[in-house]
Amino acid sequence: MKHLRLFNTLLFSAPLILTSLHAQNASDPELLRLGNGIAAIAEGQIITVEELRRELEPIIPRLRVEARNAQEFSKRIDELGKEVLQNMIDRIIIVKAAEEKGLLLPESYIDQEYDEVIDRDFGGDRGRFLEYLRARGETARDFRRNIYKRVVVNAMRAETRRSQSEISPERIEEFYVKNKLRFYQKEALHLRQVILTPMANEGLVPLRQTAKKVIKELDNGANFGAIARKYSQDEMSRKGGDWGWIERKDIRKELSDIAFGLEKNQYSQAIEMEGTIFILYAEDKREEMIQPVAQVRDIIENVLVGEIARETQEKWLNDLRNDAYVRYLL
Repeated sequence: MKHLRLFNTLLFSAPLILTSLHAQNASDPELLRLGNGIAAIAEGQIITVEELRRELEPIIPRLRVEARNAQEFSKRIDELGKEVLQNMIDRIIIVKAAEEKGLLLPESYIDQEYDEVIDRDFGGDRGRFLEYLRARGETARDFRRNIYKRVVVNAMRAETRRSQSEISPERIEEFYVKNKLRFYQKEALHLRQVILTPMANEGLVPLRQTAKKVIKELDNGANFGAIARKYSQDEMSRKGGDWGWIERKDIRKELSDIAFGLEKNQYSQAIEMEGTIFILYAEDKREEMIQPVAQVRDIIENVLVGEIARETQEKWLNDLRNDAYVRYLL
């Protein structure tokens, strides 16, 4: 794009530029072209500098905060402006492709979207909504047209995504072989605990008696979660003593050595440590390993479907761009 050095000036001083350029530089066709306030023409539709400015307006405060100086701010505006302008052009050519394809949207659908915006963003106050449109120099008809374009673009993109073919087993296997480290699984344990702590100065004697009672009930087939809710004295008791999935580093070595030595569905004997008694239960275990392809097939398939969808969308959009008439004037 030419004349990017004028981009910020055009965006934020367009009305003044239109007057001064035509008055003072009427003989310079390049300046006249920039001064006409047109950013681009796509399929016969004009995108004005003012429309581009309105699209950028909500993002400007954040860019000002993030930019370290005026030069960086100006550079970010140029970059973002090009991106936003391309998105505006893409919307036009996608809508044109949809209409040529015969995609029809019921008016009732647009009405519903229109009403939802008013309810969500303006609390159902149509007066506030119309005041907002007037401040932007838009009409309700313009707003409905923009909703129509947005819905059409989303529908066309969704249709492109749905057209993906199934992923072959060979491609899944190839991805797995190249990305095995992504499926490395650390050793982990789904741990439940009963934790018994002394009340006031009662010491360990009553705790040991409670611990014996807990072990006896577990030996008789009691559910560990129910036992934890009944006896445990920590914040996880209400959850049946469920501490979730942990790694060895997550708890003290004296406990982790015992916990990770348990088999699945096995509980420990009472463990005394610094005036507290622990009874541990291994609800489930995961060994340290590279997960086999059978376990991660669905994950790989989702990744590949996403990659293919992006590739297909990029090709689809590039084909539309190549077939469209677009002229950049900014």
